[in-house]
Amino acid sequence: MALYHYVTQEQLSGFDKYKYSAVDSNPLSIYVMHPFWNSVVKILPTWLAPNLITFTGFMFLVLTFTLLSFFDFDFYASGEGRTHVPSWVWIAAGLFNFLAYTLDGVDGKQARRTNSSTPLGELFDHGLDSWACVWACVFFVATVYSVFGRGETGVGVVTLYYLLWVVLFSFILSHWEKYNTGILFLPWGYDISQVTISVVYIITAVVGVETWYKPAIGNVQYRDLFTVMIVGCLFVVTLPMSLYNVFKAYRKNTLKHSSVYEALLPFFSPVLLFVLSTLWISLSPTDIIEKQPRIFYLMVGTAFSNVTCKLIVCQMSNTRCKPLSLLLLPMTAVVLLVISGVVQHGEITVLYIWTAIVILTHIHYGVSVVKQLSDHFNIYAFSLKKPNSD
Repeated sequence: MALYHYVTQEQLSGFDKYKYSAVDSNPLSIYVMHPFWNSVVKILPTWLAPNLITFTGFMFLVLTFTLLSFFDFDFYASGEGRTHVPSWVWIAAGLFNFLAYTLDGVDGKQARRTNSSTPLGELFDHGLDSWACVWACVFFVATVYSVFGRGETGVGVVTLYYLLWVVLFSFILSHWEKYNTGILFLPWGYDISQVTISVVYIITAVVGVETWYKPAIGNVQYRDLFTVMIVGCLFVVTLPMSLYNVFKAYRKNTLKHSSVYEALLPFFSPVLLFVLSTLWISLSPTDIIEKQPRIFYLMVGTAFSNVTCKLIVCQMSNTRCKPLSLLLLPMTAVVLLVISGVVQHGEITVLYIWTAIVILTHIHYGVSVVKQLSDHFNIYAFSLKKPNSD
């Protein structure tokens, strides 16, 4: 696979000066998860590379997604009168999800414990985190949807699509904050959602999906609580805190981007992706979201991760974010081709091909950036060790 130099020379120079700065104010993290992660990291061997921990956690998420895709590809398995997902799958999903979450929490601690923390390691962590967290966003809504299923007690696939975007927007807010303030304010919603979904999986394995058919409180269904939790987490917790943090930096005159246009640049590509994907499902000749919801969510999540990774490179190198991700140009052509009705009878095939292109493009981007930065830091480290000839 031919590699491409995605990172500019200006960004490479910016990485040389990078210093990690993050704030975690979530009580769940501070009082429960961090003490737990501190205990876990002590039993890890010192030879275990932090990047391997990051990658292993990511693969647990891939395994979870693969398992549930196999047993409930179209989200019908939890419906009444259907063959349900086996209990062992829910147990495995709960354990794998919690393991992925735990490994994400200890990789940085392992790096500091072994004095192997580097900008490349953090980029690898955040880069995989962006895909893992975006996949976790997809998993959180999609796999909880597997718990409720379609039907009267479930959530419609279109509703789930918009809930997915609520979660994706919550995720990118923290990186938008860092782009403007230089500090990564870790979102509360992520920790809460990961613990919640792991518990829900285990409960489902014990009591069965039939439990979720019953109203939770009065006539309020569990799916309604699920929806309120996702939307409420964005508008009550994540968004207000993000705006407050950016406003606080503005009052202290520490914002990295003074104009509103420059500050909002990271949102341009995500908004365009939202518009394109929404046009596709709204004007689809074959109602694609009803026929292939899981693949469509995967395509949107991966494209969103690609956009987010490019923002992470910009924020870590202290460079300007480009307003348009080039991946969205061919996607525009694909969407126009589909909604025009030209490929009406082959829309599902087009979706599968485009999803494969998006995934391969994103993998190529990740491998290329890691390789380019690895070569750069090796040269940079050698120049620091080289004795002065004067």
